[in-house]
Amino acid sequence: MGSTDFGKFEAFCRDATLPVCNLLSQGPAYSNNQTGPWGGCKLEGIPLSGGRQLGNLGSILLCGIAIAVAALLLLLSERKKAAVGRREMQLFLIGYIILEICEIFTVGEFPLSPTVRIAFSGVHIGMVIATTWILMLNGVVGYQVIDDGTPVSLGLMLLSGVVLLVGTGYIALDTGYNWTGTFESSWDVAGGNRNIALYVLYQLAPLVFLVAFFVLEAILVLRVLGEVRPMAYLTGAALLFAIGQVFNYTISPYICNGTAGKIDGALF
Repeated sequence: MGSTDFGKFEAFCRDATLPVCNLLSQGPAYSNNQTGPWGGCKLEGIPLSGGRQLGNLGSILLCGIAIAVAALLLLLSERKKAAVGRREMQLFLIGYIILEICEIFTVGEFPLSPTVRIAFSGVHIGMVIATTWILMLNGVVGYQVIDDGTPVSLGLMLLSGVVLLVGTGYIALDTGYNWTGTFESSWDVAGGNRNIALYVLYQLAPLVFLVAFFVLEAILVLRVLGEVRPMAYLTGAALLFAIGQVFNYTISPYICNGTAGKIDGALF
């Protein structure tokens, strides 16, 4: 990606279903009912009554499964009284559940009003950076810099996560609702839908947090604990995450075209 494309979402929104695209589709170009403002394959989904459509049913179902699994992990974690960082990881799981609930209504393409969809999208984007930040901090917890499970440890993690959630969420909602007009230029398709703030907070920062978590955990597992087996889980998770991104950003338009717009790569 060239430097001139930094901050632009037009290509991403053309080829993938992302919550940020719901915030950038408020301009006059969105009146194109065939392909939306960005061109490419339009996600039609399955028909409902009254001419409505339900898009990305696969994503909706997988979000439901993810919520159930995260809730189960929350319950099971209560049985591990001596587990290091148990409370901190529970914070991450709660954040992840909230994120997945939002994803049902943003990526899932429910027949919602634009106003409601923007609200879910703003919270979704805020929760992406907040939960990846909390996950990275969980990678630090194992080093026992601060005693885990204490009010200080939980308070710092929760407070910093809330700050990121509120800050990013405000920028996202201001973009979608145009409260101040600061980000109105990001609606411009001809300009590539450039929004540098959201590009950094939504596209780049979470990736940095995830890589940092992987490195912190790898050092902890291999050098501090002297274990090898957990690296199989970490490496497997990293590979599956990378493959999911390839499907979402690169293969998605081929899936959309091949299924006549019923699903795209978002479900991966």
